[in-house]
Amino acid sequence: MGKEEKRSTIILDNFHSTADLAGNPGFQSTLSLGSKEVINEKEYNPFEHRNVAHPNSTIGSLVHLLKSSLGSGILAMPNAFKNAGLAAGALGTIIVGFICTHCVYVLVRTSQEVCVDAKKPSMGFAETCGAAFQYGPKKLRPWAGFVKTVVDYALTVTYLAALCVYIVFIAENFKEVLDEYMPDYKLSVETYCALTLVPLVLICQIRNLKWLVPFSAVANVLLVICFAITMYYIFSDLPNPKERIMVARVTQWPLFISTVIFAMEGIGVVMPVENEMAKPQQFLGCPGVLNVAMTIVISLYGIVGFFGYIKYGDEVRGSITLNLPQDEVLAQSAKILMALAILFTYSLQLYVPMEMIWRVIHNKISVRYHNITQIFIRTAAVVGSVALAAAFPNLELFISLCGAIFLSTLGLLTPAIVDTVHNWDRGLGRFNWMLWKNIFIGMISLVALFAGSYKSISDMVAKYGQSEHLEMNMNLNVTSVNGTWVS
Repeated sequence: MGKEEKRSTIILDNFHSTADLAGNPGFQSTLSLGSKEVINEKEYNPFEHRNVAHPNSTIGSLVHLLKSSLGSGILAMPNAFKNAGLAAGALGTIIVGFICTHCVYVLVRTSQEVCVDAKKPSMGFAETCGAAFQYGPKKLRPWAGFVKTVVDYALTVTYLAALCVYIVFIAENFKEVLDEYMPDYKLSVETYCALTLVPLVLICQIRNLKWLVPFSAVANVLLVICFAITMYYIFSDLPNPKERIMVARVTQWPLFISTVIFAMEGIGVVMPVENEMAKPQQFLGCPGVLNVAMTIVISLYGIVGFFGYIKYGDEVRGSITLNLPQDEVLAQSAKILMALAILFTYSLQLYVPMEMIWRVIHNKISVRYHNITQIFIRTAAVVGSVALAAAFPNLELFISLCGAIFLSTLGLLTPAIVDTVHNWDRGLGRFNWMLWKNIFIGMISLVALFAGSYKSISDMVAKYGQSEHLEMNMNLNVTSVNGTWVS
């Protein structure tokens, strides 16, 4: 009995005093920390968790963003104005430029916000779209994976198609110059497309975005020089603006919208650039990398398009450098500089589809074969784009078709949908203004998609049909001279 009382006393001593409970350091620490974490938990900051091996500076990011938008498309702006007219083109460039800038802003802002929800340091374009659905309305959450996959593949196809346009730009500018110096050995555009294969394969083996900064910087310098020479020719003996159409037929407007969207949109490069910034908080805001870059882009596009159309009118071609005098050294240098600038830009544009392709397949390949696989895929991408460019070397229609099908969908429609889904439960603003705004952007995108695609394809079919008809007539004339007719 005494032993039982002693044992009972020991038990009571262990759980007797409240002071003893508070004095237990292990128990107190767990309770105290747990309470602080629940009450004062700090919101996840994705910028603090980014660990980029080779981060870009703010200036380097601005250079990349400028280069992704200031490409071959700016020289197509006079041709875009031809499809809108001087007045409609000037106003349309500002409106489309503002919409494109807003869509990029919406995408980056959404990405930064869903990174907080997902507790991830950064996301790409497709990941952002998928996460907007995953953390959006409950009924749409099962679609997150499907949306991410569709955007991934669409982005890849978009940039591979844009690479084809780049090759045609390079080929046509080199052809214009070399035909002047080798009149007896004039090669076709298709041949010049093939000749770009080796240098493009070599430059596309550069895999790190940071190491592409020098190429972008050199390309920007070449573009500035090319623009200066082009503007010199444009402002020489400038015709009276009254000689040009102020507002073109409405049926031509979809080609204008498609070309401008193709020229300005660098939406696939935006997320990689923002994700690899040393100070990503400087991307948005005023002034921020995005606003500074797009202000420069819209201004240059409007100037080149407006005055380029005044100078050459309906004779303007897919790249205004092709309208410059073919027999003058200064004009020839502009064409060569433009071709080299696009050549140096090619590897930056390949970065986006390559990132997606590699993300999908790298886990399925042994590490020892990663290097050789990268070389093979990059080479295959170049070969494929060269082959497609040689098959469809019509520059003007190729640009408007790519803008209509791909960039109008990814650059305008996708950010509008993602912004709507992301803010559906968070609030769409007073009178649901965000919803109406995104519906308006979506309608512009669909007009560019369907009307622009139809117009581009119909013009392409008509042009190729006319070419075949002329070729047949030339053959008939030759056989008529020889005294032999073939039915």
